[in-house]
Amino acid sequence: MAEEQQEHLKRDIKLGQVLMIALGGTIGTGLFVGTGGNIANAGPLGTLLAYIAGGVIVYSIILSLGELASVYPSTGSFGDYATRFIGPATGYMVFWMYWVGWIVTVAVEYFAVGVLMQRWVDPKVIPISYWAGACVALVFLLNVFSVRVFARGEFFLASVKVFAVFIFIVLGVIGMIYQIYLHGIGSIFANFYIEHPTKELQEGLFPKGIHGVFGAILAVIFAYTGTEIVGVAAGEAKNPDIAMPKAIKATLWRIVFFFLGSVIIISVFLPMTDSSITKSPFVSTLERIPLPFFGTGIPYAADIMNFVIITAILSTANSGIYASSRMVYGLAQKKMFPPIFAKLNKQGTPVYAMYLSMACTLLIMFGNEYAKSGKIKEMMEDLINIISFSVIIVWISVSVAQYNFRKQFVASGKSLDELPYRAPFLPLIQLIGISGSIIGVIGAYMDPEQRTGAYLTIGYAILCYVGYYFTKDKWGYQHQQGL
Repeated sequence: MAEEQQEHLKRDIKLGQVLMIALGGTIGTGLFVGTGGNIANAGPLGTLLAYIAGGVIVYSIILSLGELASVYPSTGSFGDYATRFIGPATGYMVFWMYWVGWIVTVAVEYFAVGVLMQRWVDPKVIPISYWAGACVALVFLLNVFSVRVFARGEFFLASVKVFAVFIFIVLGVIGMIYQIYLHGIGSIFANFYIEHPTKELQEGLFPKGIHGVFGAILAVIFAYTGTEIVGVAAGEAKNPDIAMPKAIKATLWRIVFFFLGSVIIISVFLPMTDSSITKSPFVSTLERIPLPFFGTGIPYAADIMNFVIITAILSTANSGIYASSRMVYGLAQKKMFPPIFAKLNKQGTPVYAMYLSMACTLLIMFGNEYAKSGKIKEMMEDLINIISFSVIIVWISVSVAQYNFRKQFVASGKSLDELPYRAPFLPLIQLIGISGSIIGVIGAYMDPEQRTGAYLTIGYAILCYVGYYFTKDKWGYQHQQGL
């Protein structure tokens, strides 16, 4: 039995943990920190519209992923589906595209912790890189042991941030009602319309132009990154055919309640001129919310929220190392990468795949010229662009793979009633997922500052295809196509 456990990943993630991964996997830097940058660039209304558009896109992707993952609960997830239902070269590219998206995400999360710690500790006393190093050590400990340790750690970290966002929204709603009582209903819309134009802001609902909304969609896609990680967790979940449909429903409620609710409250209380990617809008908002008997601002609430955000970011980094290591493991298991990366330790963890992912994350962190020169804001913006473009490619592959799977499934004479989970509204959800993702890319391309990320991502995808054709026969890969 011990030998069996060392050769195969264990299905040790329980239903409740899968649901919490689905519910909390996305709530990280993109929401807690990136929302401030979105409001600064697109305005409150533009940011809200971008989150709605991004929510529709990601939910259509998750519906497609739910059907595939319930039939093929594989840790390789998107890469496996693309390989099977699109083509091996595309599958190889998707594996590596998702991997690079996560290792870059983890690097951003580590730096975000350092940025948030500046609220309490002067960076001249303890540099940002030191805090990042401490995060690396903690995430390593959560991932190096069994998947059960990862799942329990992620359940705890995700629970903290889900509870905190819930409390934030409740306080925000109370503050909105109290502000209406004090100043009238018009006061809660004051930040949505700029009345006095400046050199950088024009009068109206979209102070930096409508193109700012399209540019924000790319950043919002980064905020939603992680939603799809439930597809990876399905490969190590108990009863994935039961867990996946419930995780899909949890995703819908998260999008509607946590994301849109938070953005509305931030927009009401935080002017876009005071928003920034280098300071959490949640912290700034809590310092401004008027409450009965407390006045403006809640004592110590901002410090508590800052701590919670750091916990949330650690959760996302934890998920990122888990997901990226499983991509490398999936490649090696399919014999598309050296077999050493498919080896597991006694607890059933692909440690060599994890070592590779963590090492590459460290290279991004400490080899980044922006980080060396102290330009953290510029570094985070560029890395977020790369992450968003890479995730878009993965999302598109999910829609295409599920569409091809459904065609083959029906053509084989099988009944749709045999599916553990059946995605609704085909082919509408594919059209929404693919076209929405493409619109996000086009909108981002309109912003010259975001084009570098697009060029780098396209260049990386081409290198992946080249890499496949040079190595496809090296480790004994045998292509399995279709059902």
